[in-house]
Amino acid sequence: MSLTKQHELHARRKGRNTGLALVLVAFVAIIMGLTVVKVKSPGFQVPNVEGTNGN
Repeated sequence: MSLTKQHELHARRKGRNTGLALVLVAFVAIIMGLTVVKVKSPGFQVPNVEGTNGN
């Protein structure tokens, strides 16, 4: 049995994995873009959490 010949199942699986990777990268890019836009908006303020130093 030769290890050099790929079964067609491997080719389909590689195609699915590539597609899934592209979808995940697109999802992360959308979330990152939304976060950057929200932080840069004029109404954004970091919440003030005084008194929560663990004591």
